[in-house]
Amino acid sequence: MLYRSSLLAIVGAGDQPSLSPRRLCLFNTIGGTALRELNFLTSILAVRVNRKRLIVVLQEKTYIYDVNSLEIKRIIDTVPNSKGLCAFSTSIDIPYLALPASTIKGSVLVYNIHAHRSPLAAMAFSSNGMYIATASEQGTIIRVHLISDATKSYSFRRGTYPSTIYSLSFGPSADLPDILLATSSSGSVHVFDLGFDLNERSRKSNSFLGSLMPGSVSDALDPAHHLVYHHAFPAGVRSDAVVRKIEKTSSTSISEPVALRATISVITCGGYFQEYGFRINHKNEATWTLEHEFNLLAAVAEQPTTS
Repeated sequence: MLYRSSLLAIVGAGDQPSLSPRRLCLFNTIGGTALRELNFLTSILAVRVNRKRLIVVLQEKTYIYDVNSLEIKRIIDTVPNSKGLCAFSTSIDIPYLALPASTIKGSVLVYNIHAHRSPLAAMAFSSNGMYIATASEQGTIIRVHLISDATKSYSFRRGTYPSTIYSLSFGPSADLPDILLATSSSGSVHVFDLGFDLNERSRKSNSFLGSLMPGSVSDALDPAHHLVYHHAFPAGVRSDAVVRKIEKTSSTSISEPVALRATISVITCGGYFQEYGFRINHKNEATWTLEHEFNLLAAVAEQPTTS
């Protein structure tokens, strides 16, 4: 989904022509109608979009389209990418595209950042294109890297036991990232509070980069800034989540975190679109409210199929 717009890209996983994994449908969530469609010879494994470009990832090729005309701008041959891993900056000024550089090591083809010891499972750019978040197949640690220096800026512990990370997504802030969102095979949505962490560390250092670097390893893995919504969807069901809107209100007390309100959209491969209202109070307590839900598969199947 393209953040605050109503444009949604849908790829099916069924035997019906309207739900083919080789068919991409651009869908309007406000009007509930299909706009355009693209068809490919092999299954579509991932889709990314910003206001200028549409990225379609296949097993060994990545297609780049103009988002308005759907004209092909470039076709990239890639290493075998069965997971469809791809991160694309929503910033049109810094339009970074990241793809796996190896099937053996956890290398990213941007500045060839060595992100993890084991192969990658998920990655995403921040809205301003300055940072990339990565998770390995182990899924216990999620790391945030500064692109320009190809350096690790922060690490978050998702949990003690391995879990597959299905998706990563930063908040839509054009400045420093506010929060980082992750979905996992445990059926949980994880929220990592970057905004508070960065503000806290800025008191330790007046430099821009210094405020991003953790004071110690224990600080970097502090669970206090990790909030989890359990059983958001059935365990093992692949899902993607994105932060669509976010608001922050600075606290009057220097010892309290920043209050935050966000709109979070979750899509599962079972076909359900869910929109949550997410709140963090000044005590770092989180609440989730399901505000909107419908079945995308039923909506797409009702649209007439074109050849």
